Amino acid sequence: MTSQVSSPAEQADGTVVGEQRTAAGAKDVRRLDRVIIRFAGDSGDGMQLTGDRFTSETASFGNDLSTLPNFPAEIRAPAGTLPGVSSFQLHFADHDILTPGDAPNVLVAMNPAALKANVGDLPRGAEIIVNTDEFTKRAMAKVGYDTSPLEDGSLDGYQVHPVPLTTLTLEALKESGLPRRDAERSKNMFALGLLSWMYHRPTEGTERFLRAKFAKKPDIAEANIAAFRAGWNFGETTEDFAVSYEVAPAAKAFPPGTYRNISGNLALAYGLVAASRQADLPLFLGSYPITPASDILHELSKHKNFGVRTFQAEDEIAGIGAALGAAFGGSLAVTTTSGPGVALKSETIGLAVSLELPLLVVDIQRGGPSTGLPTKTEQADLLQAMYGRNGEAPVPVVAPRTPADCFDAALEAARIALAYRTPVFLLSDGYLANGSEPWRIPELEELPDLAVQFAQGPNHTTADGAEVFWPYKRDPHTLARPWAIPGTPGLEHRVGGIEKQDGTGNISYDPANHDFMVRTRQAKVDGIDVPDLQVDDPDGARTLVLGWGSTYGPITAAVRRIRKEGGHIAQAHLRHLNPFPRNLGEVLRGYDTVVVPEMNLGQLATLIRAKYLIDARSYNQVNGMPFKAEQLAAALKEAIDD
Repeated sequence: MTSQVSSPAEQADGTVVGEQRTAAGAKDVRRLDRVIIRFAGDSGDGMQLTGDRFTSETASFGNDLSTLPNFPAEIRAPAGTLPGVSSFQLHFADHDILTPGDAPNVLVAMNPAALKANVGDLPRGAEIIVNTDEFTKRAMAKVGYDTSPLEDGSLDGYQVHPVPLTTLTLEALKESGLPRRDAERSKNMFALGLLSWMYHRPTEGTERFLRAKFAKKPDIAEANIAAFRAGWNFGETTEDFAVSYEVAPAAKAFPPGTYRNISGNLALAYGLVAASRQADLPLFLGSYPITPASDILHELSKHKNFGVRTFQAEDEIAGIGAALGAAFGGSLAVTTTSGPGVALKSETIGLAVSLELPLLVVDIQRGGPSTGLPTKTEQADLLQAMYGRNGEAPVPVVAPRTPADCFDAALEAARIALAYRTPVFLLSDGYLANGSEPWRIPELEELPDLAVQFAQGPNHTTADGAEVFWPYKRDPHTLARPWAIPGTPGLEHRVGGIEKQDGTGNISYDPANHDFMVRTRQAKVDGIDVPDLQVDDPDGARTLVLGWGSTYGPITAAVRRIRKEGGHIAQAHLRHLNPFPRNLGEVLRGYDTVVVPEMNLGQLATLIRAKYLIDARSYNQVNGMPFKAEQLAAALKEAIDD
């Protein structure tokens, strides 16, 4: 039997909101409104898998959640070193949340490097679960510990739980028959079991996952399951963990529907498949593997049953060349890449502008320049997407704001590309690509109609009465040219990178024609129908924070903090970056101060200043990590007070 004992509710910082006292001898259960957990260890310790499994069970339980995987670019960085630390942060709650959280309440540190790399992010009083087996003199010296942090008092401000994870895992698997090295690899599952007990996570899904993942190696599967169960039982029986925690499902945070946990890249891949089905076109992906975009190629390669064709090219240029050829042939054509690949694709993007063919260029932005920070996030490709081609080569730009929103952004990019016959940039980034959140699976009737009408016959009558096909005769509303499938009788036409004559598509060096074609292509992009910008301003604020892309979560969390403290601030977020919403200038001129937070050195702010002559203030970060809500809130308060 249990009884409820009231305690002060402290919803703002996610501390205890209730406590249950159990029968004599049983452990207490405390109810929390939210928790932030970070798993950290060597790249080979399976921290990403551990975090993924905890996230999946949390999603199935019904919590709102947001994740932040963080790992080295090296396939296997030196073991036990600070550069080799891999981590996975998960924020889950009983209410609507927007970010992976600023600071973990719980750190699971698998070795000294993981502890040293992450302890500075912890608030005082946070819990630290440490694998004491790894705290040898050699391992500690490798990261600069002269004395053991478990013994020298440096962790006195935290709740430290020393757990010999390796020893306990080996003990649990001593009857498995596995070699010691293989058995040790299951220690991440022991840690997962312990955390699953601490936070009352479901276990059946993880056991099913392990059996499926290691179906061809049943001994490995059973070993991992045994370690997972041992971790759970350890939490239940050890005296060191006297309390477990409950975070109730976020029942009020979600509209009715069927939900699943989804990452940005997975949502984007599903959005592309949905777009191809709604357009009734085959989907073609021409791509070269590059972090952090490769998951889209991996996922789409699984969906041949939906008419998807994936081509892993020998390089970036071949990938987009094949995609543009597929667009010419009547496919919904996509190429995926990151910043360095965009540079290589720039000439072919310009060719797509000239040919006026639909092509989706998906750029999952990462830290640069050059190869830069392959596994870290940045928003620094906006100006490259806008202007990174020779000549006047305008391209629409669309940016999702959350991992789940990548699905809708893919559909929107496809709509624009197909309706206006133009390449379109879809700017996601590493934070969205690898992060995850709950996603409501849409009903089929909620998806947009993207049906395309191909040219079927002649569309122009010449002066002598002959009926001919003009490949550059435009729709008067969209300025799109007709899309003629090669091989259609009578619709033969010329393509290429040299300037076309208006209407006929013949090669033209005429100055007046070139001027007309350049202006027409620009007018086509300028005339794209995009929704007006929506502003969240309940109190008549004088300060507006304007964002784009993945800054949505941190900005919204910061705005909520300011409003909760009595401050007045408005928020707006751009999905369409080219063309801008038609009411953007009017919105901006309605505020005394406009602040633009970006993970670059002010690229959107530069565009805003140039186009609208607004003195937009930049707030910038380029450290490879997303903004923290507390950090943004402090900066926005300064702007309000000025």
